[in-house]
Amino acid sequence: MSRAAGVTQEQLLELAEYETSAAFTDEQRLVLRLADAMSTTPANISDDLFKALRARFDEAQLVELSGSIAWEHFRARYNRVFDIQSDEFSEGAFCAMPVRPAKVG
Repeated sequence: MSRAAGVTQEQLLELAEYETSAAFTDEQRLVLRLADAMSTTPANISDDLFKALRARFDEAQLVELSGSIAWEHFRARYNRVFDIQSDEFSEGAFCAMPVRPAKVG
C-alpha cells in the first residue's frame, strides 16, 4: 500500500535514519517525528513539535495525521495479542524501527 501511495524503496530501507536521510522531505520528517512522539509511552508531543506541525499543517490535516498514526499504532498493538504476522509483501525486506535510547532511572 505504501508503495502505491508513493513511498520509495529507498525510504523504506532508510526509515530508521529518516532524520538524516536525503530520501525524505522536511515535511515527511516532521510527520515521522509526530509518529515517533505518538508511539512513545507515555506519548509526549513537545510544544516545539506542535508549533512546527501547526506552521505546516492546518487543523483538519493535523486531525487526519494524528488519527492515522493512532490507528496504525492501535493495529500494531492489536496484532501482537493475536500474533498476527506480516504477509511478506516486501519479499524478506523489512523496515527497521529506530533504536530508542534506554530510559534511565
